[in-house]
Amino acid sequence: MTGSPVRAMLEVLYQDRWLVAINKPAGWLVHRSWLDRHEKVVVMQTLRDQLDRHVFTVHRLDRPTSGVLLLGLSSEVARRLAQQFEQHQLQKTYHALVRGWLSGADRLDYPLLEERDKIADKHASGERVLQSATTRWQSLAQVEKPVPVGRYDCVRYTLVALQPETGRKHQLRRHMAHLRHPIIGDTRHGDLRQNRAAASHFDCGRLMLHASELALTHPVTGEPLRLRAGLDRHWQNMMQQFGWQDLLPELPRDRGDSPALQHDVPGAR
Repeated sequence: MTGSPVRAMLEVLYQDRWLVAINKPAGWLVHRSWLDRHEKVVVMQTLRDQLDRHVFTVHRLDRPTSGVLLLGLSSEVARRLAQQFEQHQLQKTYHALVRGWLSGADRLDYPLLEERDKIADKHASGERVLQSATTRWQSLAQVEKPVPVGRYDCVRYTLVALQPETGRKHQLRRHMAHLRHPIIGDTRHGDLRQNRAAASHFDCGRLMLHASELALTHPVTGEPLRLRAGLDRHWQNMMQQFGWQDLLPELPRDRGDSPALQHDVPGAR
């Protein structure tokens, strides 16, 4: 007799009567699309079954990106939350592993040519336009390892914190590529040789971009809400290999090891 298949459970960072936030795993689609019509691992369907209620999208994370994903528990709340994203009334913080040594901190103001979605924008017409795009970045740590890549005898990596002030498609990936420090694992805007080296020598075969924190105003209570997503085991492995395991004490080291949420909303569970 064959047992029932085990369903994947998503890590819920926060839930109240109006909204829910999860720690989206890397490799998961937020919702189904005609490009991946056979994909069974989808956040929307899994979370709906897990909570036994409908959920409504507010924003997106690319499939290979992990971290905080916010959803409404009603269409009205989702609309209010989406307005905060559209009007840049919240703060998003990401962490990324990039190629090379990047020092200091700065604010990059570099317009990006509009990237159209194959689904949402398939009926769009006219020429693509330049869109304003700004990102704040800060170098947190650097490492050098004796791994030859191309004409270099070693590889260098930098851990960076990124705060996008605008929400252009693939903004962080494109901005870091513009700085000539592409995110490791980025197959579209990154360095293929560096990606292969990271995968073969450090078991790093994914996009190293994590949505660590989302700070916003609760759309119903008006209270400040700060959501934090812990690092998955893949990220933790990289941090340990490079001696960076104590650099992000504000983030839980492992799912379930410590609270992943800081909030001031009464009645949250």
